[in-house]
Amino acid sequence: MSKQNLKLNDSGKQKKLLAATRDGFGQGLVEAAKLDERIIGICADLTESLKMTEFEQQFPKRFVRIGVSEQLLVALGAGFALAGKIPFVASFAAFSPGRSWEQIRTNVCLNDVNLKVVGGHAGLSVGADGATHQALEDIALMRCLPKMTVVVPCDSEQARRATLALATLDGPAYLRLGRAKVPTLTSVDTPFEIGRVQIFREGTDTAIIACGLMTERSLQAAEELAAEDGIECTVLNCHTIKPLDDEAILMAAQKCGALVTVEEHQIAGGLGSVVAELLAQNTPTPIEFVGVHNRFGQSGEADELLSEYELTVSDIKTAVRRALHRKA
Repeated sequence: MSKQNLKLNDSGKQKKLLAATRDGFGQGLVEAAKLDERIIGICADLTESLKMTEFEQQFPKRFVRIGVSEQLLVALGAGFALAGKIPFVASFAAFSPGRSWEQIRTNVCLNDVNLKVVGGHAGLSVGADGATHQALEDIALMRCLPKMTVVVPCDSEQARRATLALATLDGPAYLRLGRAKVPTLTSVDTPFEIGRVQIFREGTDTAIIACGLMTERSLQAAEELAAEDGIECTVLNCHTIKPLDDEAILMAAQKCGALVTVEEHQIAGGLGSVVAELLAQNTPTPIEFVGVHNRFGQSGEADELLSEYELTVSDIKTAVRRALHRKA
């Protein structure tokens, strides 16, 4: 798999074009709807927050405001899907899949229904809304369901591309989105394929496997490690948690001999767990986990919370050094 070439500015640093992944979803949904009249949007009273306002304006007859009723959101979407539509049903991730998991399991996955669940404001970076609104378990909830595809884009442009890709994918899928603005790493020319990781940096000492907003932080950590200690890390953007790109991850494990997974999610059941499961079955490899360790969230600014829960560039660097020590 070829290395992804990132756009650089004159100083040699990545351009810091900031946008939230929810913004890319809003753009992608409108584009997808223009290509396929079967696509509809259903939102649980969060149209502006999920960036579905433009979709509603352009396709008012293909948009439903369901109100604060996440279980009905999914059940109604499943009915539309069985009638031949391609519904994108959206709410905060804490409430869907959080509150609607039974309907997703039974109405959607059990029946292999072509419905896309969109979970917005996921992770700690939603900020001041606090623990009740900070979904830290949603990847685990969704990846355990048979037939479910799980996608966690790293930036706004990738969220747009992921939305377009999911619109053409037949079957249940979950798209995890954030509220915080993050640096844009990818461009319209960046290849994107569900189920295939992207290599954003190459090295032989340790492989960092990241998803979501933690991908940019992992790249920054890798650059600093190279400058400070001469440690060269491969950085993989694992935007698809399920189906996992087994081949690419096993190749990284064999090449580097140590791995670090990085996610804005509980360690239990998330990206780290699925990578560890793969390694245990194929090539046991030292692995360190950067994520939320058995804690609920709390109210605060996004950066404050990411620091409090040890999801900083410094924390990633520390994990890489631990992995290297175990490798030795």
